[in-house]
Amino acid sequence: MADSQDVHVRICHQEIVRYDLEIKALIQDIRECPGPLSTLNDLNAQVKEKLHLLRLRIQDFEQLAKEQDKESDKQALLKEMECHKKQMLSNQTVWRKANLSCKQAIDNAEKDELLQGGDPTRQRKVAKENLAQSTSSITESLMGISRMMSQQVRQSEVSMQTIATSSRTIQEANEEFKSMSGTIQLGRKLITKYNRRELTDKLLIFLALALFLATVLYILKKRLFLF
Repeated sequence: MADSQDVHVRICHQEIVRYDLEIKALIQDIRECPGPLSTLNDLNAQVKEKLHLLRLRIQDFEQLAKEQDKESDKQALLKEMECHKKQMLSNQTVWRKANLSCKQAIDNAEKDELLQGGDPTRQRKVAKENLAQSTSSITESLMGISRMMSQQVRQSEVSMQTIATSSRTIQEANEEFKSMSGTIQLGRKLITKYNRRELTDKLLIFLALALFLATVLYILKKRLFLF
């Protein structure tokens, strides 16, 4: 079982390293991308796919770490997993900066071409491509916002259901507490009544015993006087 876990950990680690190197290579391609925007968008799509795969493998690595038998191995793998997460976040930051730099370079190149009086047909084509790419980016952003809002709505519904269930549970517990309180009060009254009755019984037994002893003494006295 331990050997199997080690194999899975090694394979997962190798895939994480491979995806990390592929992402770095794609980011370098973005830095050196001369354009057009369609080429840049293709590179960005590849980076997104690799980041998604990397994130999944890091999650698998974390699960494998938690399944380790030895606590020392578990902590070591979790620490390594945190390093992979930090590296992934660093790649995302570098990716965004490379995107901004590349887009700015492409925009500057297109402006220079327009200022230098390039081919009108080429200019119109570039303008149409830029407009199409901008529209596509805006549409993708809106779809992402829509998905995020939909997820938030679902989370809110789940939260409301959880709150409603908790409220019903609290109400039921409150009713049970009230019922138990009534039962406890009734039991207390019965115990008090029983204690009083017990005291009365003891008093009656004491009086009966005193009467019995008095009777015995009286009879003995009579018999002794007769003799």
